[in-house]
Amino acid sequence: MAEFPVNPARLDPYKNFKFRVKWDGRYVAGVSKVSALRRTTGVVEHREGGNPSLEHRSPGQTAFAPIVLERGRTQDADFENWANLVWRLGAGLGAEAGLKDFRKDIFIELLNEAGQLVMAFKIFRCWPSEYVALADLDSAANAVAIESMTLQNEGWERDTSVSEPVEPA
Repeated sequence: MAEFPVNPARLDPYKNFKFRVKWDGRYVAGVSKVSALRRTTGVVEHREGGNPSLEHRSPGQTAFAPIVLERGRTQDADFENWANLVWRLGAGLGAEAGLKDFRKDIFIELLNEAGQLVMAFKIFRCWPSEYVALADLDSAANAVAIESMTLQNEGWERDTSVSEPVEPA
């Protein structure tokens, strides 16, 4: 099979710097970095009692790695508001967590160089386990202030309804 069936003249893989993140039906402003979508399946090792020199291996439980989102700090409170659904200081007994709506499905979309959607992934039942409101500050640095969130999730899948677009000439 050709690497790019719709655009067979394309030689280069997609770049990692054009992407969008979406939750609650809208794009999240300013996300500049998304960690890898990673899953790991454990190995179950077993052997037969009469054959001590041979070990069999089979797949065990699968775990999905947390996803870290980073962005430059602005006045947009989306990260903070979601993190506050998991735990909020001083909210009062029984109101520290928003148990009804602290989980969200999110979407990560990969774009080609022309800004066309080429691939999308849906990540299921995410919730923020870590929120960094303001990363390290350094008066000798030459960088933007960073806000980040670590999302636990219960799996992801590629959205197969997104297909390769015809790229402009």
